[in-house]
Amino acid sequence: MVTGRRVLVAGAGVTGRSVAAALVAMGAEVTVTDANADRLAELADTGAALVPGLAEPPPGTDLVVTSPGWHPTSPLLVAAATAGVEVIGEIELAWRMSARLPEPPAWLVVTGTNGKTTTVCMLESILKAAGLNAVACGNVGLPVVDAIRAGHEVLAVELSSFQLHWQSSLRAEASVVLNVAEDHLDWHGSLEEYARAKGRAHNGAKTVVHNLADEWSTRLAAEHDGTRVGFGLGVPRPGELGLVEDLLVDRALVADPANAAEELAALADVRPAGPHNVANALAAAALARAHGVPPEAVREGLRAFVPGAHRAVPVGAVDGVEFVNDSKATNPHAAAGSLLAFGSVVWVAGGQLKGASVDDLVQRVAGRLRGVVLLGADAGVFAASLARHAPDVPVERVAPGDDEAMIAAVRAAGAMARSGDVVLLAPAAASLDMYANYAHRGDAFVAAVDRWRGERDSGPAGGR
Repeated sequence: MVTGRRVLVAGAGVTGRSVAAALVAMGAEVTVTDANADRLAELADTGAALVPGLAEPPPGTDLVVTSPGWHPTSPLLVAAATAGVEVIGEIELAWRMSARLPEPPAWLVVTGTNGKTTTVCMLESILKAAGLNAVACGNVGLPVVDAIRAGHEVLAVELSSFQLHWQSSLRAEASVVLNVAEDHLDWHGSLEEYARAKGRAHNGAKTVVHNLADEWSTRLAAEHDGTRVGFGLGVPRPGELGLVEDLLVDRALVADPANAAEELAALADVRPAGPHNVANALAAAALARAHGVPPEAVREGLRAFVPGAHRAVPVGAVDGVEFVNDSKATNPHAAAGSLLAFGSVVWVAGGQLKGASVDDLVQRVAGRLRGVVLLGADAGVFAASLARHAPDVPVERVAPGDDEAMIAAVRAAGAMARSGDVVLLAPAAASLDMYANYAHRGDAFVAAVDRWRGERDSGPAGGR
């Protein structure tokens, strides 16, 4: 496939390292470039040539493999396209590697604006409960090329819109677009282009799974020829997975045609609780069932699933107020699912909105808000929306120059809250204006809550 060919890898991050190592192992002549010379130097052990800051491919380059976040208008990628050099991403490379194996792994693909990581990790747990050699990979952390080189037989693949943009050949055994809401509009240019990138997960898929409650998910599924399976929180019709009282039920992928439905699990088996996570569990179950996994493995896998960090994780109580870290809620759609799970909330929000609007979110949750604390680059956008749609809700903004912004935010939120309330970090925005990533932001919140607890415990009255 690439033996003896000259391949340029654009980007020296986690994906770039794995791609370079895989290409070298396949006999390619590999060059890696990155604007960050220090990061590039960390790939010295891959066997690739390292050249910082290339603006065009070296002479004789046959293929460029780009890291997913690189925009098509990047000078290097434009130069490659102009020169007629093919540009692909790691997912396209991984698919080509996979397709050449004597026994290719099955690809079960998960994408969507929100819930991808939870769903793909639920899926991995279900597949492992069925005794399969399966792994979660892709945008969840493990590069897909590494999962293929490790010999896994089933891949639970989380894909971002960026990753999907740079692939063209993927043909999954089953795929799902969980939902589509405004996100990454600064990269894709419009919601329609963003949705179109998501929909590429379905190209050639044998089974196409869609969310009955999401218009875009259903629309994208209807554009493809695979067997369509819907999921939702209502009683399922034939061809759907859903809920019957407190049971998750399959009426689409039953093993015995004589059975109209099969029970998969109970609501109590789904963690974290909340309607959006029940929907994630149904999506994971649909993909697993498309691969032939029996009902008992769905149940066992959901019970064994351990939720990831920074995803609606309780971090303790202070004076009867619960503090919850959902730093992974990096866009308004994700924040809505978290906010709607609680009755009375002091909301800690803000960051980089990436072109998204918060008006719909604020209107939906206004009746649940005890107060709001804002921080980050787009705090003003949040404040303006709250003034329009929730004018009676107290709002406090943390000064952007505050060296301890999260500590100040937690103090302000704690002061607003009353016993029985939840102080919820669900920023509805990205974190890179203030933090290294959403995990760093979540860690800062947890540390600030611990500090607030200590301040309250050491106060004159030992707290309120």
